[in-house]
Amino acid sequence: MKFQRRATADDIHINLTPMIDCLLFILIFLLLSTSFNQYSRMNLTLPDAQGVPTKSYEHKIEVVVDAKGQYTLNGQTLGGQSSNDLHHAIQQVANQRRDLSFIIAADAKASHQDVIRVMDVAGQLGFVNINISTKVPARGDE
Repeated sequence: MKFQRRATADDIHINLTPMIDCLLFILIFLLLSTSFNQYSRMNLTLPDAQGVPTKSYEHKIEVVVDAKGQYTLNGQTLGGQSSNDLHHAIQQVANQRRDLSFIIAADAKASHQDVIRVMDVAGQLGFVNINISTKVPARGDE
C-alpha cells in the first residue's frame, strides 16, 4: 500500500510592515526628543604679559582701541571708526615714514575686528615694525 504525501509546501510569508512601522516610530521619536546644541562662540582667555621692560620710542605711532571700538591715535581720538578714517589719520601722522614704531594698545574688551582693522591698515600703509602693547596686571587685579 502506497500512501500519498500531502503537499505541505505552502509558501511561508512573513509580513514586515509592522516591524518597519515600529522602527520608523522609534526613529521619529529619537529625532524629536534629541536636542542638538550648536556652540557658535568660544570663550577665550588670552594670557597676560610677563614683565617685559617697556621701551621708550622718541617717534612712534600709537593706536589705542577702546572697548567701544573708538580709536585714539597718539592721544587724539578719531572722529570715525572706519578703516578709511584710520588710514588717513595714520598717513598724516606718519609723513611718509614707514620705519616708525607702530604700537597697537587694545582694551581687553575691544572686539577682535577692531584690532585687526588697525593691523590691516598698518600693513596696507607699509609699516614693518608693528607691536602689540600689553599690560602687566598688578597684584589683586586678577
